[in-house]
Parts: sequence; structure tokens; C-alpha cells
Amino acid sequence: MHFIDEAKIYLKSGDGGNGCIAFRREANAPNGGPNGGNGGNGGDIILKAITDLNTLIDYRYSQHFRAQNGEQGKGSLRDGKYGNDIVLNIPIGTQIFLEDGVTMIADVMENSFERVLLKGGDGGFGNTHYKSSTNRAPRKSTPGWKGQDMWVWLKLKLISDVGLVGLPNAGKSTFLAATTRAKPKIADYPFTTLKPQLGVAYIDEKEFVISDIPGLIEGASEGHGLGHRFLKHVERCRVILHLVDGTDENFLKNYAVIRKELRAYSDVLADKEEVVVLNKIDSLTDEEIAKKVKSLQRKSNFKVIPMSGVTGAGTVDVLRKLLTVVEKYKEMQEPAEEIKEEVQLDEPEENN
Repeated sequence: MHFIDEAKIYLKSGDGGNGCIAFRREANAPNGGPNGGNGGNGGDIILKAITDLNTLIDYRYSQHFRAQNGEQGKGSLRDGKYGNDIVLNIPIGTQIFLEDGVTMIADVMENSFERVLLKGGDGGFGNTHYKSSTNRAPRKSTPGWKGQDMWVWLKLKLISDVGLVGLPNAGKSTFLAATTRAKPKIADYPFTTLKPQLGVAYIDEKEFVISDIPGLIEGASEGHGLGHRFLKHVERCRVILHLVDGTDENFLKNYAVIRKELRAYSDVLADKEEVVVLNKIDSLTDEEIAKKVKSLQRKSNFKVIPMSGVTGAGTVDVLRKLLTVVEKYKEMQEPAEEIKEEVQLDEPEENN
């Protein structure tokens, strides 16, 4: 399945059906009273979070969604049928913006999220509605109320416990494959990973979700390379797992490059807790490992864990450290809520 994290779509709720003008005309009541029914309401546009979705691919080729109009009222006091709703399934982590791409109207953070984004128009009144003691045979009805329409942007930010970052070829995909059931493409050339990969890691009878973010390069926060497209996905993670290739002579500079890009992208990323790992120790001597771990600790101000994604050495230590941090933040953070200040959409104007 292709990974699509942005889509612009057009939404329109259904129009209400018109009210009906009708009168009873049975043989025994040639001058019967009004019996025109009301129109049916138009269908709503509903957004619903689905837990097993992690892409917006469904909205790449289908971009226009129109709910069904309500049926017109009929004689014999028969109201028109309501129009069918349209339910749009979206991944958890999706943000909905107005057409300007800036004004957020919803932030989907829970699997219980379900909201009527656009309400269908109400059905119009039939002439029975206007019957009164002074007007026994009204010839008045009203048309249905119009539905609402709008263009919106859907922008997905993956929600995971751990965001896996590092320069291309730092061994991120190898680590993900070794510690989860995810099966990312692995090869010895840059940008093997072209889309975020999700995997569930199990350690000490507990689990957490890791997302492998495609390789960042210097200048990623300014749009260079592939990483700028995916930095936003790291914002939702509880902790950053930073893999550094220990076989690269410039390993300290490489660490600094990623930190610089995270800071440049947002303060949120800059302030996230980080677990630093010196990877590919299977290609280093014990003396080289000790020396590079010490240098990287001075550079990062974090305790560095030596690891080999290929042989599995150190992976348990890394997973246990990540689990400790993830559980700490789960206890600290309150359940995710929708944004407190949201744009209120105007209700359809009533017909006069």
C-alpha cells in the first residue's frame, strides 16, 4: 500500500428535500384538508477514525464526496426519505484544515473520534405544517434547506511511541526488522526507505510502536532530500531513537547534523527526550567501540548505547531503555484530547 500523508478533498452535505402541497381528494371527502408531507433531510458528511489505517491513499484518486439529497415530501402525509450520510474513514493522527491549509478544524487523536463535519440541509415543510384554525387549506410549502460544502486538507501525522531517526544508511530499517515484525526494504545505499514504516516492538511482555522515518540529510528542514516530508511524523512520538553509524569517520558530525535539523524544524522536536545509539558495532573493535561511545556521549550529553542491528548485540538494552521512557511519558501525559479551540463552521442559513 502506498503511503500518502496529505490530500485535498471536496465535501458537500446533502440538500434537504422540498415540502409538498397536496390535499385529500377521496370520494367521501372531495374538499379534504391539506396532507402534503415534509421533505427529508440531506445526508451528513461524517469523519471517523479507524485504528488500522496509516495512510490517506483512499483520498488520492477519489477527491469529491457528496452526500445524498433528501427526498421531496409526498401526499397522504408522506415525508421524504432522509439522504444517506457519507462516512469518511481516516487514520488516527489526521489533522483537518480549511482550504487555506493553515486553519485547523479538527485533530484526530483517539480511536473513538467521530464527528459530523458538514450537516445535511433540513427538509422543507409541506402544506400540512401551515394548517391552522384560520387557514384550513394552506397552499404554502417551503423548499429544502441547502447543505454545506467546503474544500479541506487532510494531513496525517503518524502516532507512534518512538520515532527512529538518523542519516541514510544509519541502520534504521535493519533495527526495525530485527526488533519488530515490520519488513522494511534493506539495502546498502541511501534512501532505501522512501516512506515511514511502523513496527510493534515486544520486550518484557510489553509493547510499543516504533516508526522508521526516511533518512534525513543536512538541510532537510529547508526542504532538501526526503526527510523534510516526514519530519512532522516525529512530532507525535514520545521519544526519539537516534541511530548513529559507528563505522562512519564523521559520526560526531553526523549526529550534530540530525540534531540541527530537528531544532530547525520545530521546538517540539528539539525538546523531545532522545535515546542515542552507536550502531554497527559488529564492524568495530572493542577499543574503537569504547572510544567512540565516550566521544558521542560528550557530544550528545546522553548515555550512548552500543548496538548492532545485524547481530542483535545491544538491541535488548535499547528496547528496555525505550520502554522505560515510553512508560514514563504515558504516565505523565493525560489522555489525548481534540484541540480546545476549533473553528466553528457556520450553520446553513434558513430559508425565509
